[in-house]
Amino acid sequence: MGAEKRGSQWKTLDKDLNRISQVEYATQYVSRPLVGMGIALAFIVIAALGAAVFFGQSPTSLVVVTAAAFGAYMALNIGANDVANNMGPAVGANALTMGGAIIIAIICESAGALLAGGDVVSTISKGIIDPTGFDQNRVFVWAMMAALISSALWVNLATWIGAPVSTTHSVVGGVMGAGIAAAGFSAVSWGTMGKIAASWVISPVLGGVIAALFLALIKHKIIYREDKIAAAKRWVPVLIGIMAAAFGAYLSIKGLKKIVDIDLGTALLIGAAIGVVCYFITVPLIARQARGLENRTKSLKALFALPLIFSAALLSFAHGANDVANAVGPLAAIVHVESVGDFADKVSIPTWVMVIGAFGISFGLMLFGPKLIRMVGSQITKLNPMRAYCVALSAAITVIVASWLGLPVSSTHIAVGGVFGVGFYREYHMERRLRRSSAARPQVKRIAPEERRRRKLVRRSHFMTIVAAWVITVPAAALMSGVIFYVLNAIVS
Repeated sequence: MGAEKRGSQWKTLDKDLNRISQVEYATQYVSRPLVGMGIALAFIVIAALGAAVFFGQSPTSLVVVTAAAFGAYMALNIGANDVANNMGPAVGANALTMGGAIIIAIICESAGALLAGGDVVSTISKGIIDPTGFDQNRVFVWAMMAALISSALWVNLATWIGAPVSTTHSVVGGVMGAGIAAAGFSAVSWGTMGKIAASWVISPVLGGVIAALFLALIKHKIIYREDKIAAAKRWVPVLIGIMAAAFGAYLSIKGLKKIVDIDLGTALLIGAAIGVVCYFITVPLIARQARGLENRTKSLKALFALPLIFSAALLSFAHGANDVANAVGPLAAIVHVESVGDFADKVSIPTWVMVIGAFGISFGLMLFGPKLIRMVGSQITKLNPMRAYCVALSAAITVIVASWLGLPVSSTHIAVGGVFGVGFYREYHMERRLRRSSAARPQVKRIAPEERRRRKLVRRSHFMTIVAAWVITVPAAALMSGVIFYVLNAIVS
């Protein structure tokens, strides 16, 4: 009877693995240039037609239909670029296949966008410009259209060159450039822009430092212990509890605010309670999973694989809840002006706009996402489940710290900064061990500078490309937006 049951379980597992492999084959097929572009174009056309149906105005505004098409284009680019930061570490650590990552990301991103995101968003993307500085509604609409087009084009270009950039910062740059072109420098809130500029440095540095500290903790408390399995049974539940607490606090702020207003203190208490519960739940589970494992570092990877998958899913949900609304903010502003005939500081995002955002992210990830997922997951530095878990944990904690400090941080910068932090810590740790080895055994031949450079664990070419893309995102998007605004204004005039 037991043999029959096991045989049935293996058959079920076989079917599940076959489904995931079919998704991977489908992803490879639709990722072909012509097929992918054809599907993307079809989605943009459907989004425009959907706007014509759901906008509910007679006659239907051509401006809204056009904006919906560009909003769909923007959503596709978010899926192609931004989502890689959440799934890349799990794929690079071999905890998830590419097909499994795409399935989880599509479900969680869409759920985050539709369930927890988009209740109220600033029409001018977190107060970048003052809408009262515009003398006509039509000028404001063209400014938002220019911001939407320029930010989408910039993210598309960044994806093409293989640089994970911040979608939110692209929108910020687009809104700023169009605002300056339409209403002058006085329309821009330079205090807000100063905070965003500070976040360029704070986000990746904070994410990298926290990820490196957790990796150091894992090495000191688990990997370098004589009985690694016993140490893992003691510390892995603690790390899972910390992750659950961070995500619990963040998601209680994002997911429950439609029902009840929760301040940061209450959210932290909710998160702490969730963390404690998860700790006590996972203690026996980790103990059971660790039973029979060999006392070596390779065995520890199995204990971190499942928590890493959950953390990647939660990061995708949080990204969908937070970043999608910011990305479709200009589209929501255009819809509001065309519906009401006036602009406001804050508007509610219509459900059909959020649907465009959610489905666009899903299609963009499936069609064009694998390139950036591979780059973030394996080409910056080599990741295993422990290192990737540190990146995910760092991203969750950094977002909470940034909310407490009131800083507009970027999830892209945090996640990629965490990958850099893990890689640079490994370099530092390797150099320290080499120095100790040389001091203990002076007769050992010193490593030549060329060989030392070859052993660098973070690829400097990727590091420089990504940092350069981060630095120029806002000014590049702003310049493109200003030019596009002048062109649109000239065409309409």
